[in-house]
Amino acid sequence: MGSNAGTETGEPAGDSNKSRAGRNLPAAIGVGLLLGAAVIVSLVTIKEIFIGIVALAVGVATVELVGALKRSSGIQVAFWPVIVGGQAMVWLAWPFERNGVLSAFVVTILACLLWRFRGGVENYLRDISASIFTAAYVPMFASFAAMLVVPDDGVARVLCFLIAVVASDTGGYAAGVLFGKHPMAPTISPKKSWEGFSGSMVAGIVGGWLSLTLMLDAQWWQGALFGAAIVLTATLGDLVESLIKRDLGIKDMGNLLPGHGGLMDRMDSLLPSAVVSWLLLRLFVPS
Repeated sequence: MGSNAGTETGEPAGDSNKSRAGRNLPAAIGVGLLLGAAVIVSLVTIKEIFIGIVALAVGVATVELVGALKRSSGIQVAFWPVIVGGQAMVWLAWPFERNGVLSAFVVTILACLLWRFRGGVENYLRDISASIFTAAYVPMFASFAAMLVVPDDGVARVLCFLIAVVASDTGGYAAGVLFGKHPMAPTISPKKSWEGFSGSMVAGIVGGWLSLTLMLDAQWWQGALFGAAIVLTATLGDLVESLIKRDLGIKDMGNLLPGHGGLMDRMDSLLPSAVVSWLLLRLFVPS
């Protein structure tokens, strides 16, 4: 998943190891399978381990985003308050759910305001704005994924969330590569096409319908609506990160994952989708 996947136009690339969408496909598939396997193992063994995976991903992605902001624009995020506060948001999501996440987020903002005193007056508002944005965009959004696993049927909720995102990504990728001709947002992400978005929507609706009805006993229309909503938020997440990277003048947030870029580049569609998944599943399938 991410800003280089999902709704690409079918333009050829020069590297023989890359797909027509510009991705090193063998490496991307391998990394994707490993990440997926780690999540599934955590869910079918001790589901609390899933919280640890989310926390680890949040830590790495936060470091990548903070580093990209500093290298590209000289923005000084309040690093330690955001890192520690982000971990608090994720871990407090398990016992205290929304109250824990919100409390940790508010304390993180206060800590950022105080921490940035060390840098003086110059660019104070810019750096604080970036710090609060980072705390909200990465750990707070990811905390909703952690909250998905809390109920007794939490494993099924997480799987529905992941299936919908993966279906959106895979359907869009296939349709975009095979049929993509009309750019969706050429000034933001030139490789995304309306054909790819259509493929995402079809696959996402089917994935949401099947997963919710089979695993959570939801109504078919609830599953279809869930899938469509996740396609919209996953696409939004892709475009938002593309805008951020274009603003910063970078291609990837990092280079941790072969074929994928940084971990933050893989979380762009997951972060907003986690929020909407939690909201819709709480509405459709009360715990």
